[in-house]
Amino acid sequence: MDKLKSVLNGEEARRDDRTVLEAVNEASTLGWGTRVKGFIGCFVVGAACTVLGVCVLFIPRVGLTLFIVFYTFGNICALCSTMFLMGPLKQLKRMCDKTRALATIIMITCLVLTLCAAFWWKNFGLALLFCILQVLSFTWYSLSYIPFVREAILRMVSICLK
Repeated sequence: MDKLKSVLNGEEARRDDRTVLEAVNEASTLGWGTRVKGFIGCFVVGAACTVLGVCVLFIPRVGLTLFIVFYTFGNICALCSTMFLMGPLKQLKRMCDKTRALATIIMITCLVLTLCAAFWWKNFGLALLFCILQVLSFTWYSLSYIPFVREAILRMVSICLK
């Protein structure tokens, strides 16, 4: 019915010039309750995968591989959970802001390199290093949403190093 109204009002012609990202964002409009439920669900799945990854770490022979898979998948779910709150387009734009761009690039690179080190290169020491870098970069990225926290941390570190 809405499609018919938009065609009759001439709004359909204006809709044709929108970008693919705008179309995806428009198609993903959810109610606030649905957004919160999606956020909580995705975040809980991410946290559960992370905890499960830590639990399986000590299984002989396959524990480290399972840890890397579950931990990386948990971080991806936690990152995607915020897309429910803001919407995918707004989230991607915020991830590419000048204050977050470097942290985003490092975080995504570490996610990919962790999986490459575990499955392609078969170097588990390197995979664990990338897991640690995942934690640090994800933390730094998350702190960018809290005003002035990253600057305070940098000042505190510079004072401690003097």
